Amino acid sequence: MKRALFTLLAAATLSAPAMADQALAQSKNCMACHAVDKKLVGPAFKDVAKKYAGDKTAADKLAAKVMKGGAGVWGPVPMPANPQVNDAEAHKLVAWVLSQK
Repeated sequence: MKRALFTLLAAATLSAPAMADQALAQSKNCMACHAVDKKLVGPAFKDVAKKYAGDKTAADKLAAKVMKGGAGVWGPVPMPANPQVNDAEAHKLVAWVLSQK
């Protein structure tokens, strides 16, 4: 019985971060310009994950772009700085984006 309860709690905990990170993306206004599976103003998160798959430096580079903004990688529309996102939140958001398949 204890083992089954532990397995259930572990499964719930493992699935919760994906939901929490999407909620964080919504609360930080990421979803105003991005969607998980289609291009809006910015690229789809799945396209970002595909582009940076295997790049060991991607998480830090992208977290910096989330906070400071960037331009030129996905076309002429720049990504504005997001001063409302701190470093820990940026890394959490990027980890979630990079996990999209």
